[in-house]
Amino acid sequence: MPTDPIVVTRACYDAYVKKDRASIESLVAQDFHFTSPLDNHVDRATYFERCWPNSENLADFLFIHLVQADDRVFVTYVGRDHDGHQFQNTEIVTVQGEQISSVEVYFGWSIPHKAPYGQFIDESPN
Repeated sequence: MPTDPIVVTRACYDAYVKKDRASIESLVAQDFHFTSPLDNHVDRATYFERCWPNSENLADFLFIHLVQADDRVFVTYVGRDHDGHQFQNTEIVTVQGEQISSVEVYFGWSIPHKAPYGQFIDESPN
């Protein structure tokens, strides 16, 4: 098994694209935790219950940034669903040896962006 944090991280995303549950199970540590705007430090079992089903619709990832800092890999990607929808997220993946011990997800936006270039979406109450 690879121990380079970037190689381990890429293998995790590849498992999603390939729908390879056995591969991702071997990459995710038993004491793994996952955090996103919707999930607050959930455990491994909850992660697989909530997140793994998303693999069914994922077609691929285009990596914008894969930057290693010690045991963490900062990943920015554009993901694409089978229906053609694209989205951009940034994640911080912590790798301990050959396995991922945690992931923090920071949701990005849909591509194309919903706001016109140079403008914003006003969500203030009227």
